[in-house]
Amino acid sequence: MPTSLPADTALVVVDVQSGFDDPTWGRRNNPACDDNIARLIKAFSRSGRPVVYVRHDSRDPSSPLHPASEGNALKPYLGEHRPDVVISKSVNSSFHGSPDLHEWLTRAGVTGVVIAGITTNHCCETTARVGGNLGYTVHFALDATHTFDRESPDGTLLTADELSRATATNLHGEFATVVTTEEVLSALRG
Repeated sequence: MPTSLPADTALVVVDVQSGFDDPTWGRRNNPACDDNIARLIKAFSRSGRPVVYVRHDSRDPSSPLHPASEGNALKPYLGEHRPDVVISKSVNSSFHGSPDLHEWLTRAGVTGVVIAGITTNHCCETTARVGGNLGYTVHFALDATHTFDRESPDGTLLTADELSRATATNLHGEFATVVTTEEVLSALRG
């Protein structure tokens, strides 16, 4: 992690929606996730750097993230700060939504992103991969993400912590630099 973050770095907050509190998702990891996201939003807002909220608008009517569901709403603490833009998507990558995130970041002069949100190994990881491929300097705030236990194709249960470690391993040095919330906050102060 650099000792400071350039002013042209945006925070991208992925799918922090009430629907992920639904127990049907199963056991989750990282109980500090929401607090860390809130700290990042506050620090980015205070520094004058762009803050982007991304909302998953599921096409599946039975999903807690479907626009007709109360779970589609962003978690209430996100309302404490006004984002620069809200992206609506129905796929895993925040770069495949409306308005077009890449176009918006380019117009805003953004060259780097810090990614936080839900879930670590799906929409956050996919956003980091696409962002890296598009040439952004990507910092992935692992402790400002969370995920859920999942069953693998062979029936083995992979814990949320195992999936998070796999995401960190997949991304670090290839698509992103994996960092902590404290490292990002320190770089913002630097």
